[in-house]
Amino acid sequence: MASSTILLFHSAYGLRPAVHAAADRLRAAGHEVHVPDLYDGRTAETVEEGMAIKDEIGTDELLRRAVTAAAPYSDRGLVYAGFSLGGSLAQNLALADEKARGLLLLHGTSDIAEGATTDDLPVQLHVADPDPFEPHDWLNTWYLGMRRAGADVEVYRYPGAGHIYTDPELPDYDEKAAEATWPVALAFLDSLS
Repeated sequence: MASSTILLFHSAYGLRPAVHAAADRLRAAGHEVHVPDLYDGRTAETVEEGMAIKDEIGTDELLRRAVTAAAPYSDRGLVYAGFSLGGSLAQNLALADEKARGLLLLHGTSDIAEGATTDDLPVQLHVADPDPFEPHDWLNTWYLGMRRAGADVEVYRYPGAGHIYTDPELPDYDEKAAEATWPVALAFLDSLS
């Protein structure tokens, strides 16, 4: 069975059971998965609480923590992955890491740094349609920017799903969309090995 080393970042809600469940699903498929806790054990019950924790820690510090978490494994050629805010962090790290093997984004993207380039980095995004945090105009601009940077991008949209539709404990949860996402994501990860 082919295998990747995956760094999976949690959303603004923190390191919740759904993130561990996703990591276990990826491990069951034969991948090595590392799930850093960027919030030092704190979790949120609402998106507002999560954003307050994120703002208290600060974006620069979250990015520093993410880079620190990646450092022990980056020589192997990591696949970066993340949920929402975690996807944003994963994207920033993947575009800055010339050894990155792939980028799996669940529910979130990030601004693309001016002059960012990558050599055919495989990227897969799974996103609700519509998504209040990832509006169509933004996603179109993001897609074109990633292509310009040299990424090989696939986007999967899930009509009617909530923002973080893969977490069964959140009001956004959409079982049908979540169950449609994982086989596609797993096939993507297998293609990187």
